[in-house]
Amino acid sequence: MNAITAEGLVKVYGSGEKEVRALDGLDLVEEGTVLGLLGPNGAGKTTTVRILATLLRPDGGTATVAGYDVVKQAQALRSVIGLSGQYAAVDENLTGRENLVMFGRLYQLAKPEAIVRATDLLEQFDLNDAADRTVKTYSGGMRRRLDLASALIGRPKLLFLDEPTTGLDPRGRIGMWEVIRGLVREGVTLLLTTQYLEEADELADEIAVVDHGRIIAKGTPDGLKASVGGERIEVVVRNAADIPLVARELGNNNEGDLVVNEEQRRVTVPSNEGVEKLIRVGRVLGEAGIPIDDIGLRRPTLDDVFLALTGHASGPNGDSPVTGAPVGTVRREG
Repeated sequence: MNAITAEGLVKVYGSGEKEVRALDGLDLVEEGTVLGLLGPNGAGKTTTVRILATLLRPDGGTATVAGYDVVKQAQALRSVIGLSGQYAAVDENLTGRENLVMFGRLYQLAKPEAIVRATDLLEQFDLNDAADRTVKTYSGGMRRRLDLASALIGRPKLLFLDEPTTGLDPRGRIGMWEVIRGLVREGVTLLLTTQYLEEADELADEIAVVDHGRIIAKGTPDGLKASVGGERIEVVVRNAADIPLVARELGNNNEGDLVVNEEQRRVTVPSNEGVEKLIRVGRVLGEAGIPIDDIGLRRPTLDDVFLALTGHASGPNGDSPVTGAPVGTVRREG
């Protein structure tokens, strides 16, 4: 049985000229692993999670989670799933312990069991020292950990994490990654939404790329990277005037799209020869007396995948490399 199956999900907000189709026939199958739902703001990630977690009714299509229909069997489904949203859904006027006991009671645990479960989770999430402080004294990272602990109070079979590291600093994000990896080791199935390519790469066994309310690609991180091509040689010259010489040298025996970024003084070309060609290019440029600031063999990233699939970069600066030009041509970035 698949952990998640969605067929033709549609969700529309507004009407008439103000109508927005948040989901436009989304299909998704997840067999039971860590699935990363990757996409920009407005792609439909949170709407998908809210439907699968029974918080929204779809306007079209069907979905099952852990064998339960998300509309017809919503009440039964809620007993076997957990959800941690983008913002910590905890009461800041209660202590950490009181929050977890309250969530345990909402999951219909007997009070003694809720107290024991809360104590275990406070220890697991390194919140023991702050257990009896009010949540309004917690840092952002502590609130996120408490929110995740509250989602686990009922021992869910499947956990939805909607952008779990939003608002965290790098240290807090890495700490949350370790917590999530621990859940995976315990056998919890996860659906993780994120805007962060690095996060998807670190945590997900499979990634589904969402854009304009549809799944436009799905596969393992390595498989998706391979789909946009192989390795590339990247050269950053010291003097912009040397770019044509470097481009000509890299373009001789060209195996694909040559990319020139004049602003960054960078020339990139695909290479099927790996390190051997890198060494050869470095030697040729050295013999030609062309000073370089950097040279390296670069492997495809999820940013390359995102750019190739959606036509725009995922990051705030849109600084992904350009791919996909006809063989033997030069494309210019920037």
